Amino acid sequence: MFCLNQIRPSVYGRWYSSQPSSTEDGNLIYTGNLGRAVLGVKFFSYSSSVFSLCVMPLVLMKTGIGVSSLAMKVAFCGFIGFFTFLTPVLLHLITKGYVVRLYHNQETDMYTVVTYSALLVEKKTVFHQSDVKVPDVSRMFTSFYAKNKSLLVNPEMFHIPHDYNHLMGYDRPFSFDPDDINKPEN
Repeated sequence: MFCLNQIRPSVYGRWYSSQPSSTEDGNLIYTGNLGRAVLGVKFFSYSSSVFSLCVMPLVLMKTGIGVSSLAMKVAFCGFIGFFTFLTPVLLHLITKGYVVRLYHNQETDMYTVVTYSALLVEKKTVFHQSDVKVPDVSRMFTSFYAKNKSLLVNPEMFHIPHDYNHLMGYDRPFSFDPDDINKPEN
């Protein structure tokens, strides 16, 4: 007979792996913590711009500006259009280099970076570790350049800190000899 007060043992658990997940792009070594926020803000900006473009003719007709002078129409449309188009463009310029995910293929030392394009789809960029250039002077929204593309990562979000050091080239040998500064690298 089934008793309502009977205690049934259950086991809840989570399996954690010390190895990052692996795909055809390599091992996942970095996940940006602001990826969803960037996507959400871009989507909101695009949708509000489309909404304002759809509502602008209605506002022109209902407020009487549609009957007013041409200068008033141009000023109103210019003001609304400026913010309608400028906000998404600025948002894209600021966030286009934000790395959502970073994969590393250890056999070939190739990296695959996932960012968001202007159309809100994931865009992959593949580069070799030798393509990474760290700017001499710190720049806003740029951690490093890969194939002349500025990319932004948060060093604290790497699963293993050595992966960040290898990406940036901090694990390569260096010399304090002034004669070695001007020598080309082998």
